[in-house]
Amino acid sequence: MGKQEPLIILNDIHKHFGAVVALAGVSFDLYPGEVHCLLGDNGAGKSTFIKTMSGVHKPTKGGIMMEGKQMNFAGSRDAIDAGIATVYQDLAMIPLMSVMRNFWMGREPIKKFGPLRLFDTEKASKITMSEMAKMGIHLREASQAVGTLSGGERQTVAIARAVYFGAKILILDEPTSALGVRQTSNVLATINKVRQNNIGVVFITHNVRHALAVGDRFTVLNRGKTLGTMVKGKANYEELQDMMAGGNALANLDFVDEGVM
Repeated sequence: MGKQEPLIILNDIHKHFGAVVALAGVSFDLYPGEVHCLLGDNGAGKSTFIKTMSGVHKPTKGGIMMEGKQMNFAGSRDAIDAGIATVYQDLAMIPLMSVMRNFWMGREPIKKFGPLRLFDTEKASKITMSEMAKMGIHLREASQAVGTLSGGERQTVAIARAVYFGAKILILDEPTSALGVRQTSNVLATINKVRQNNIGVVFITHNVRHALAVGDRFTVLNRGKTLGTMVKGKANYEELQDMMAGGNALANLDFVDEGVM
């Protein structure tokens, strides 16, 4: 990654829920314009880790540094204000509402007429169409219902919204898990567009092939622990798949364990 400084460093993160140890010393970092894939099967600790990164959970132990500053998020709003945006699998969208309304939900542009404060439909529509077009989605109109879009297009709405509102770090939680081949291809293309804005992308997935298509680095979690970080060009499908499974071949891997930069 050259001499760039990481956007975020998570060092030796532990998370306990009573007697249950969800994370047992996970380290991870992310650079501007990088896609760092977090791989692991169900129960590996991926969801707990990204919720810790995005302020939903406080780490039991370990530290989070963002742009050289120690972070102590009191909640997800603090993480959002710092520039960490998360796009979850459920997308938190209302299908019967328009793309425009979903795009601006909670951050609507306002125009004033004397004492009246009204939703600026013209501005909102223009920006929605423009931001979606940047991501390769050309809407018929901004007022069309989100429910008329494909799963991949709905993912793109959520991603475009996060980018427009200033995300420095974009966490994508299994964005391709429920998509067909064509829609998956569109979402992966969108991820490549996002990184061109110097935004760091954390791509959480259990699909190794999708990760290899866009990733720069690949960190594997298994039972709440980091098994290693491999770099693009030195990672292949079989090795990553075996690391995810924690197979016997793990001991024979020649992987690059970069730790925390």
